[in-house]
Amino acid sequence: MNQGFETLAIHAGQEADPHTGAVVPPIYAVSTYKQDGVGGLRAGYEYSRSANPTRTALEEALAAVEGGVRGLAFASGLAAEDTLLRTVCKPGDHVVIPDDAYGGTYRLFSRVFREWGVSFDPVPLGDLDAVRAAVRPETKAIWVETPTNPLLNVADVAALADVAHDGGAVLVVDNTFASPYLQQPLSLGADVAVHSTTKYVGGHSDVVGGALVTRSVDLGERLAYHQNAMGAVAGPFDAWLTLRGLKTLGVRMDRHCDNAERVVDLLLSHPKVVQVLYPGLPEHPGHEIAAKQMRRFGGMVSFRVEGGEEAAVEICNRAKLFTLGESLGGVESLIEHPGRMTHASAAGSPLEVPADLVRLSVGIETVDDLLADLSEALG
Repeated sequence: MNQGFETLAIHAGQEADPHTGAVVPPIYAVSTYKQDGVGGLRAGYEYSRSANPTRTALEEALAAVEGGVRGLAFASGLAAEDTLLRTVCKPGDHVVIPDDAYGGTYRLFSRVFREWGVSFDPVPLGDLDAVRAAVRPETKAIWVETPTNPLLNVADVAALADVAHDGGAVLVVDNTFASPYLQQPLSLGADVAVHSTTKYVGGHSDVVGGALVTRSVDLGERLAYHQNAMGAVAGPFDAWLTLRGLKTLGVRMDRHCDNAERVVDLLLSHPKVVQVLYPGLPEHPGHEIAAKQMRRFGGMVSFRVEGGEEAAVEICNRAKLFTLGESLGGVESLIEHPGRMTHASAAGSPLEVPADLVRLSVGIETVDDLLADLSEALG
């Protein structure tokens, strides 16, 4: 029986405990497991780096909501990215990345993997001809964010999957901004969905984590081997918190989207705002693609202001209900200056973001309170 998203988020991998009937998977705070004779693993568990029942529940739930065959939970989103890249790449290989990728992803490529011998090219993913031209015989992956962080550009996942597969590469989609509720890249042809589960999946700014979900069994097995061999796994309490957050992802995302749309309306009418970046706007260059591959347009909003960098920084400093802070996707609203904060590592590179840019993670508070706070911050 096909089940809806919310049903899967609440029930997949989360059957009642057979011993007590507990309806929530317990936190298995355990490092090792009694074996039934040498090599006789009880339910397949031997050591919690390799597998832990709480993490297993989260991984099964993540695979279900993404429509994949294998889910893997990590200590952070970047730990997931690192494991993926060291699984599919070796020294001498090449990756195509977005020309406006998340600063932490860019730092991983430019400061870590380049020294390991993996090269990369930043490319505007909306230009399919440019992507095709960037693919080489040694290209092993095309890396996609959609929407991107922080410029909220949109990439056509299905079209890029064709380009990647024609070139013998895998298509990786960082689905953090959209969440599995709004977008399911594997159904569009992607090979791997990547998440910082710290963000919308966890949803409460109380746990750091990452995830990979695959479309194929073979790639899932290869990633699982590297997850165990490299060891950056989610701990049981972190897995439990993330699983708790996942249960309410659908209802939270609906409110995030509702509030973001109201915030966009305010920004569009404000004289100090010179540009609003949001895929839900008909004039957004990726609007038609977003409407095709997303359920709604998300809770992230970026905008540019008159007065340049200093004006943007001052808006961030004046906000009160919008908390000045990095990260995103929690129930509380956040405001930041990407150029000086989350994307400082991209300064001076082709991925440098505009200095007059402000990024909002619109939370689920009473929207009129958010609008009042933002109006005051804008001045």
